[in-house]
Amino acid sequence: QVQLVESGGGLVQPGGSLRLSCAVPRGKYSVNTMGWYHQRPGKQREFVAAISKDGRANYADGIQGRFTISRDNTKNTVYLVMNALKPDDTAVYYCNANLQWGKKVVDYWGQGTQVTVSP
Repeated sequence: QVQLVESGGGLVQPGGSLRLSCAVPRGKYSVNTMGWYHQRPGKQREFVAAISKDGRANYADGIQGRFTISRDNTKNTVYLVMNALKPDDTAVYYCNANLQWGKKVVDYWGQGTQVTVSP
């Protein structure tokens, strides 16, 4: 079992910023696409952003311009910088990593980190 380690959530005022991090421990696998999802209270988990191994990023509608995803392949770490945060961004944020051993591909999830945007 691969444990993804998330950090960076917290309480922030509207208009503020946060940076989330998610590290994949080193192992005998390659790390393909990495991404972030969020789950608002009472809602299903939703896609936020993803980034391929070669750095191509894509975002959910309404996210690009406020959030930026990036990764450091030397550290197996993905980041999400969130600016101009709104109360509607309040959610638990989960990172996702697609790991590959030969032809076997498995998605792993972080434990989730709470982001609360409130005055």
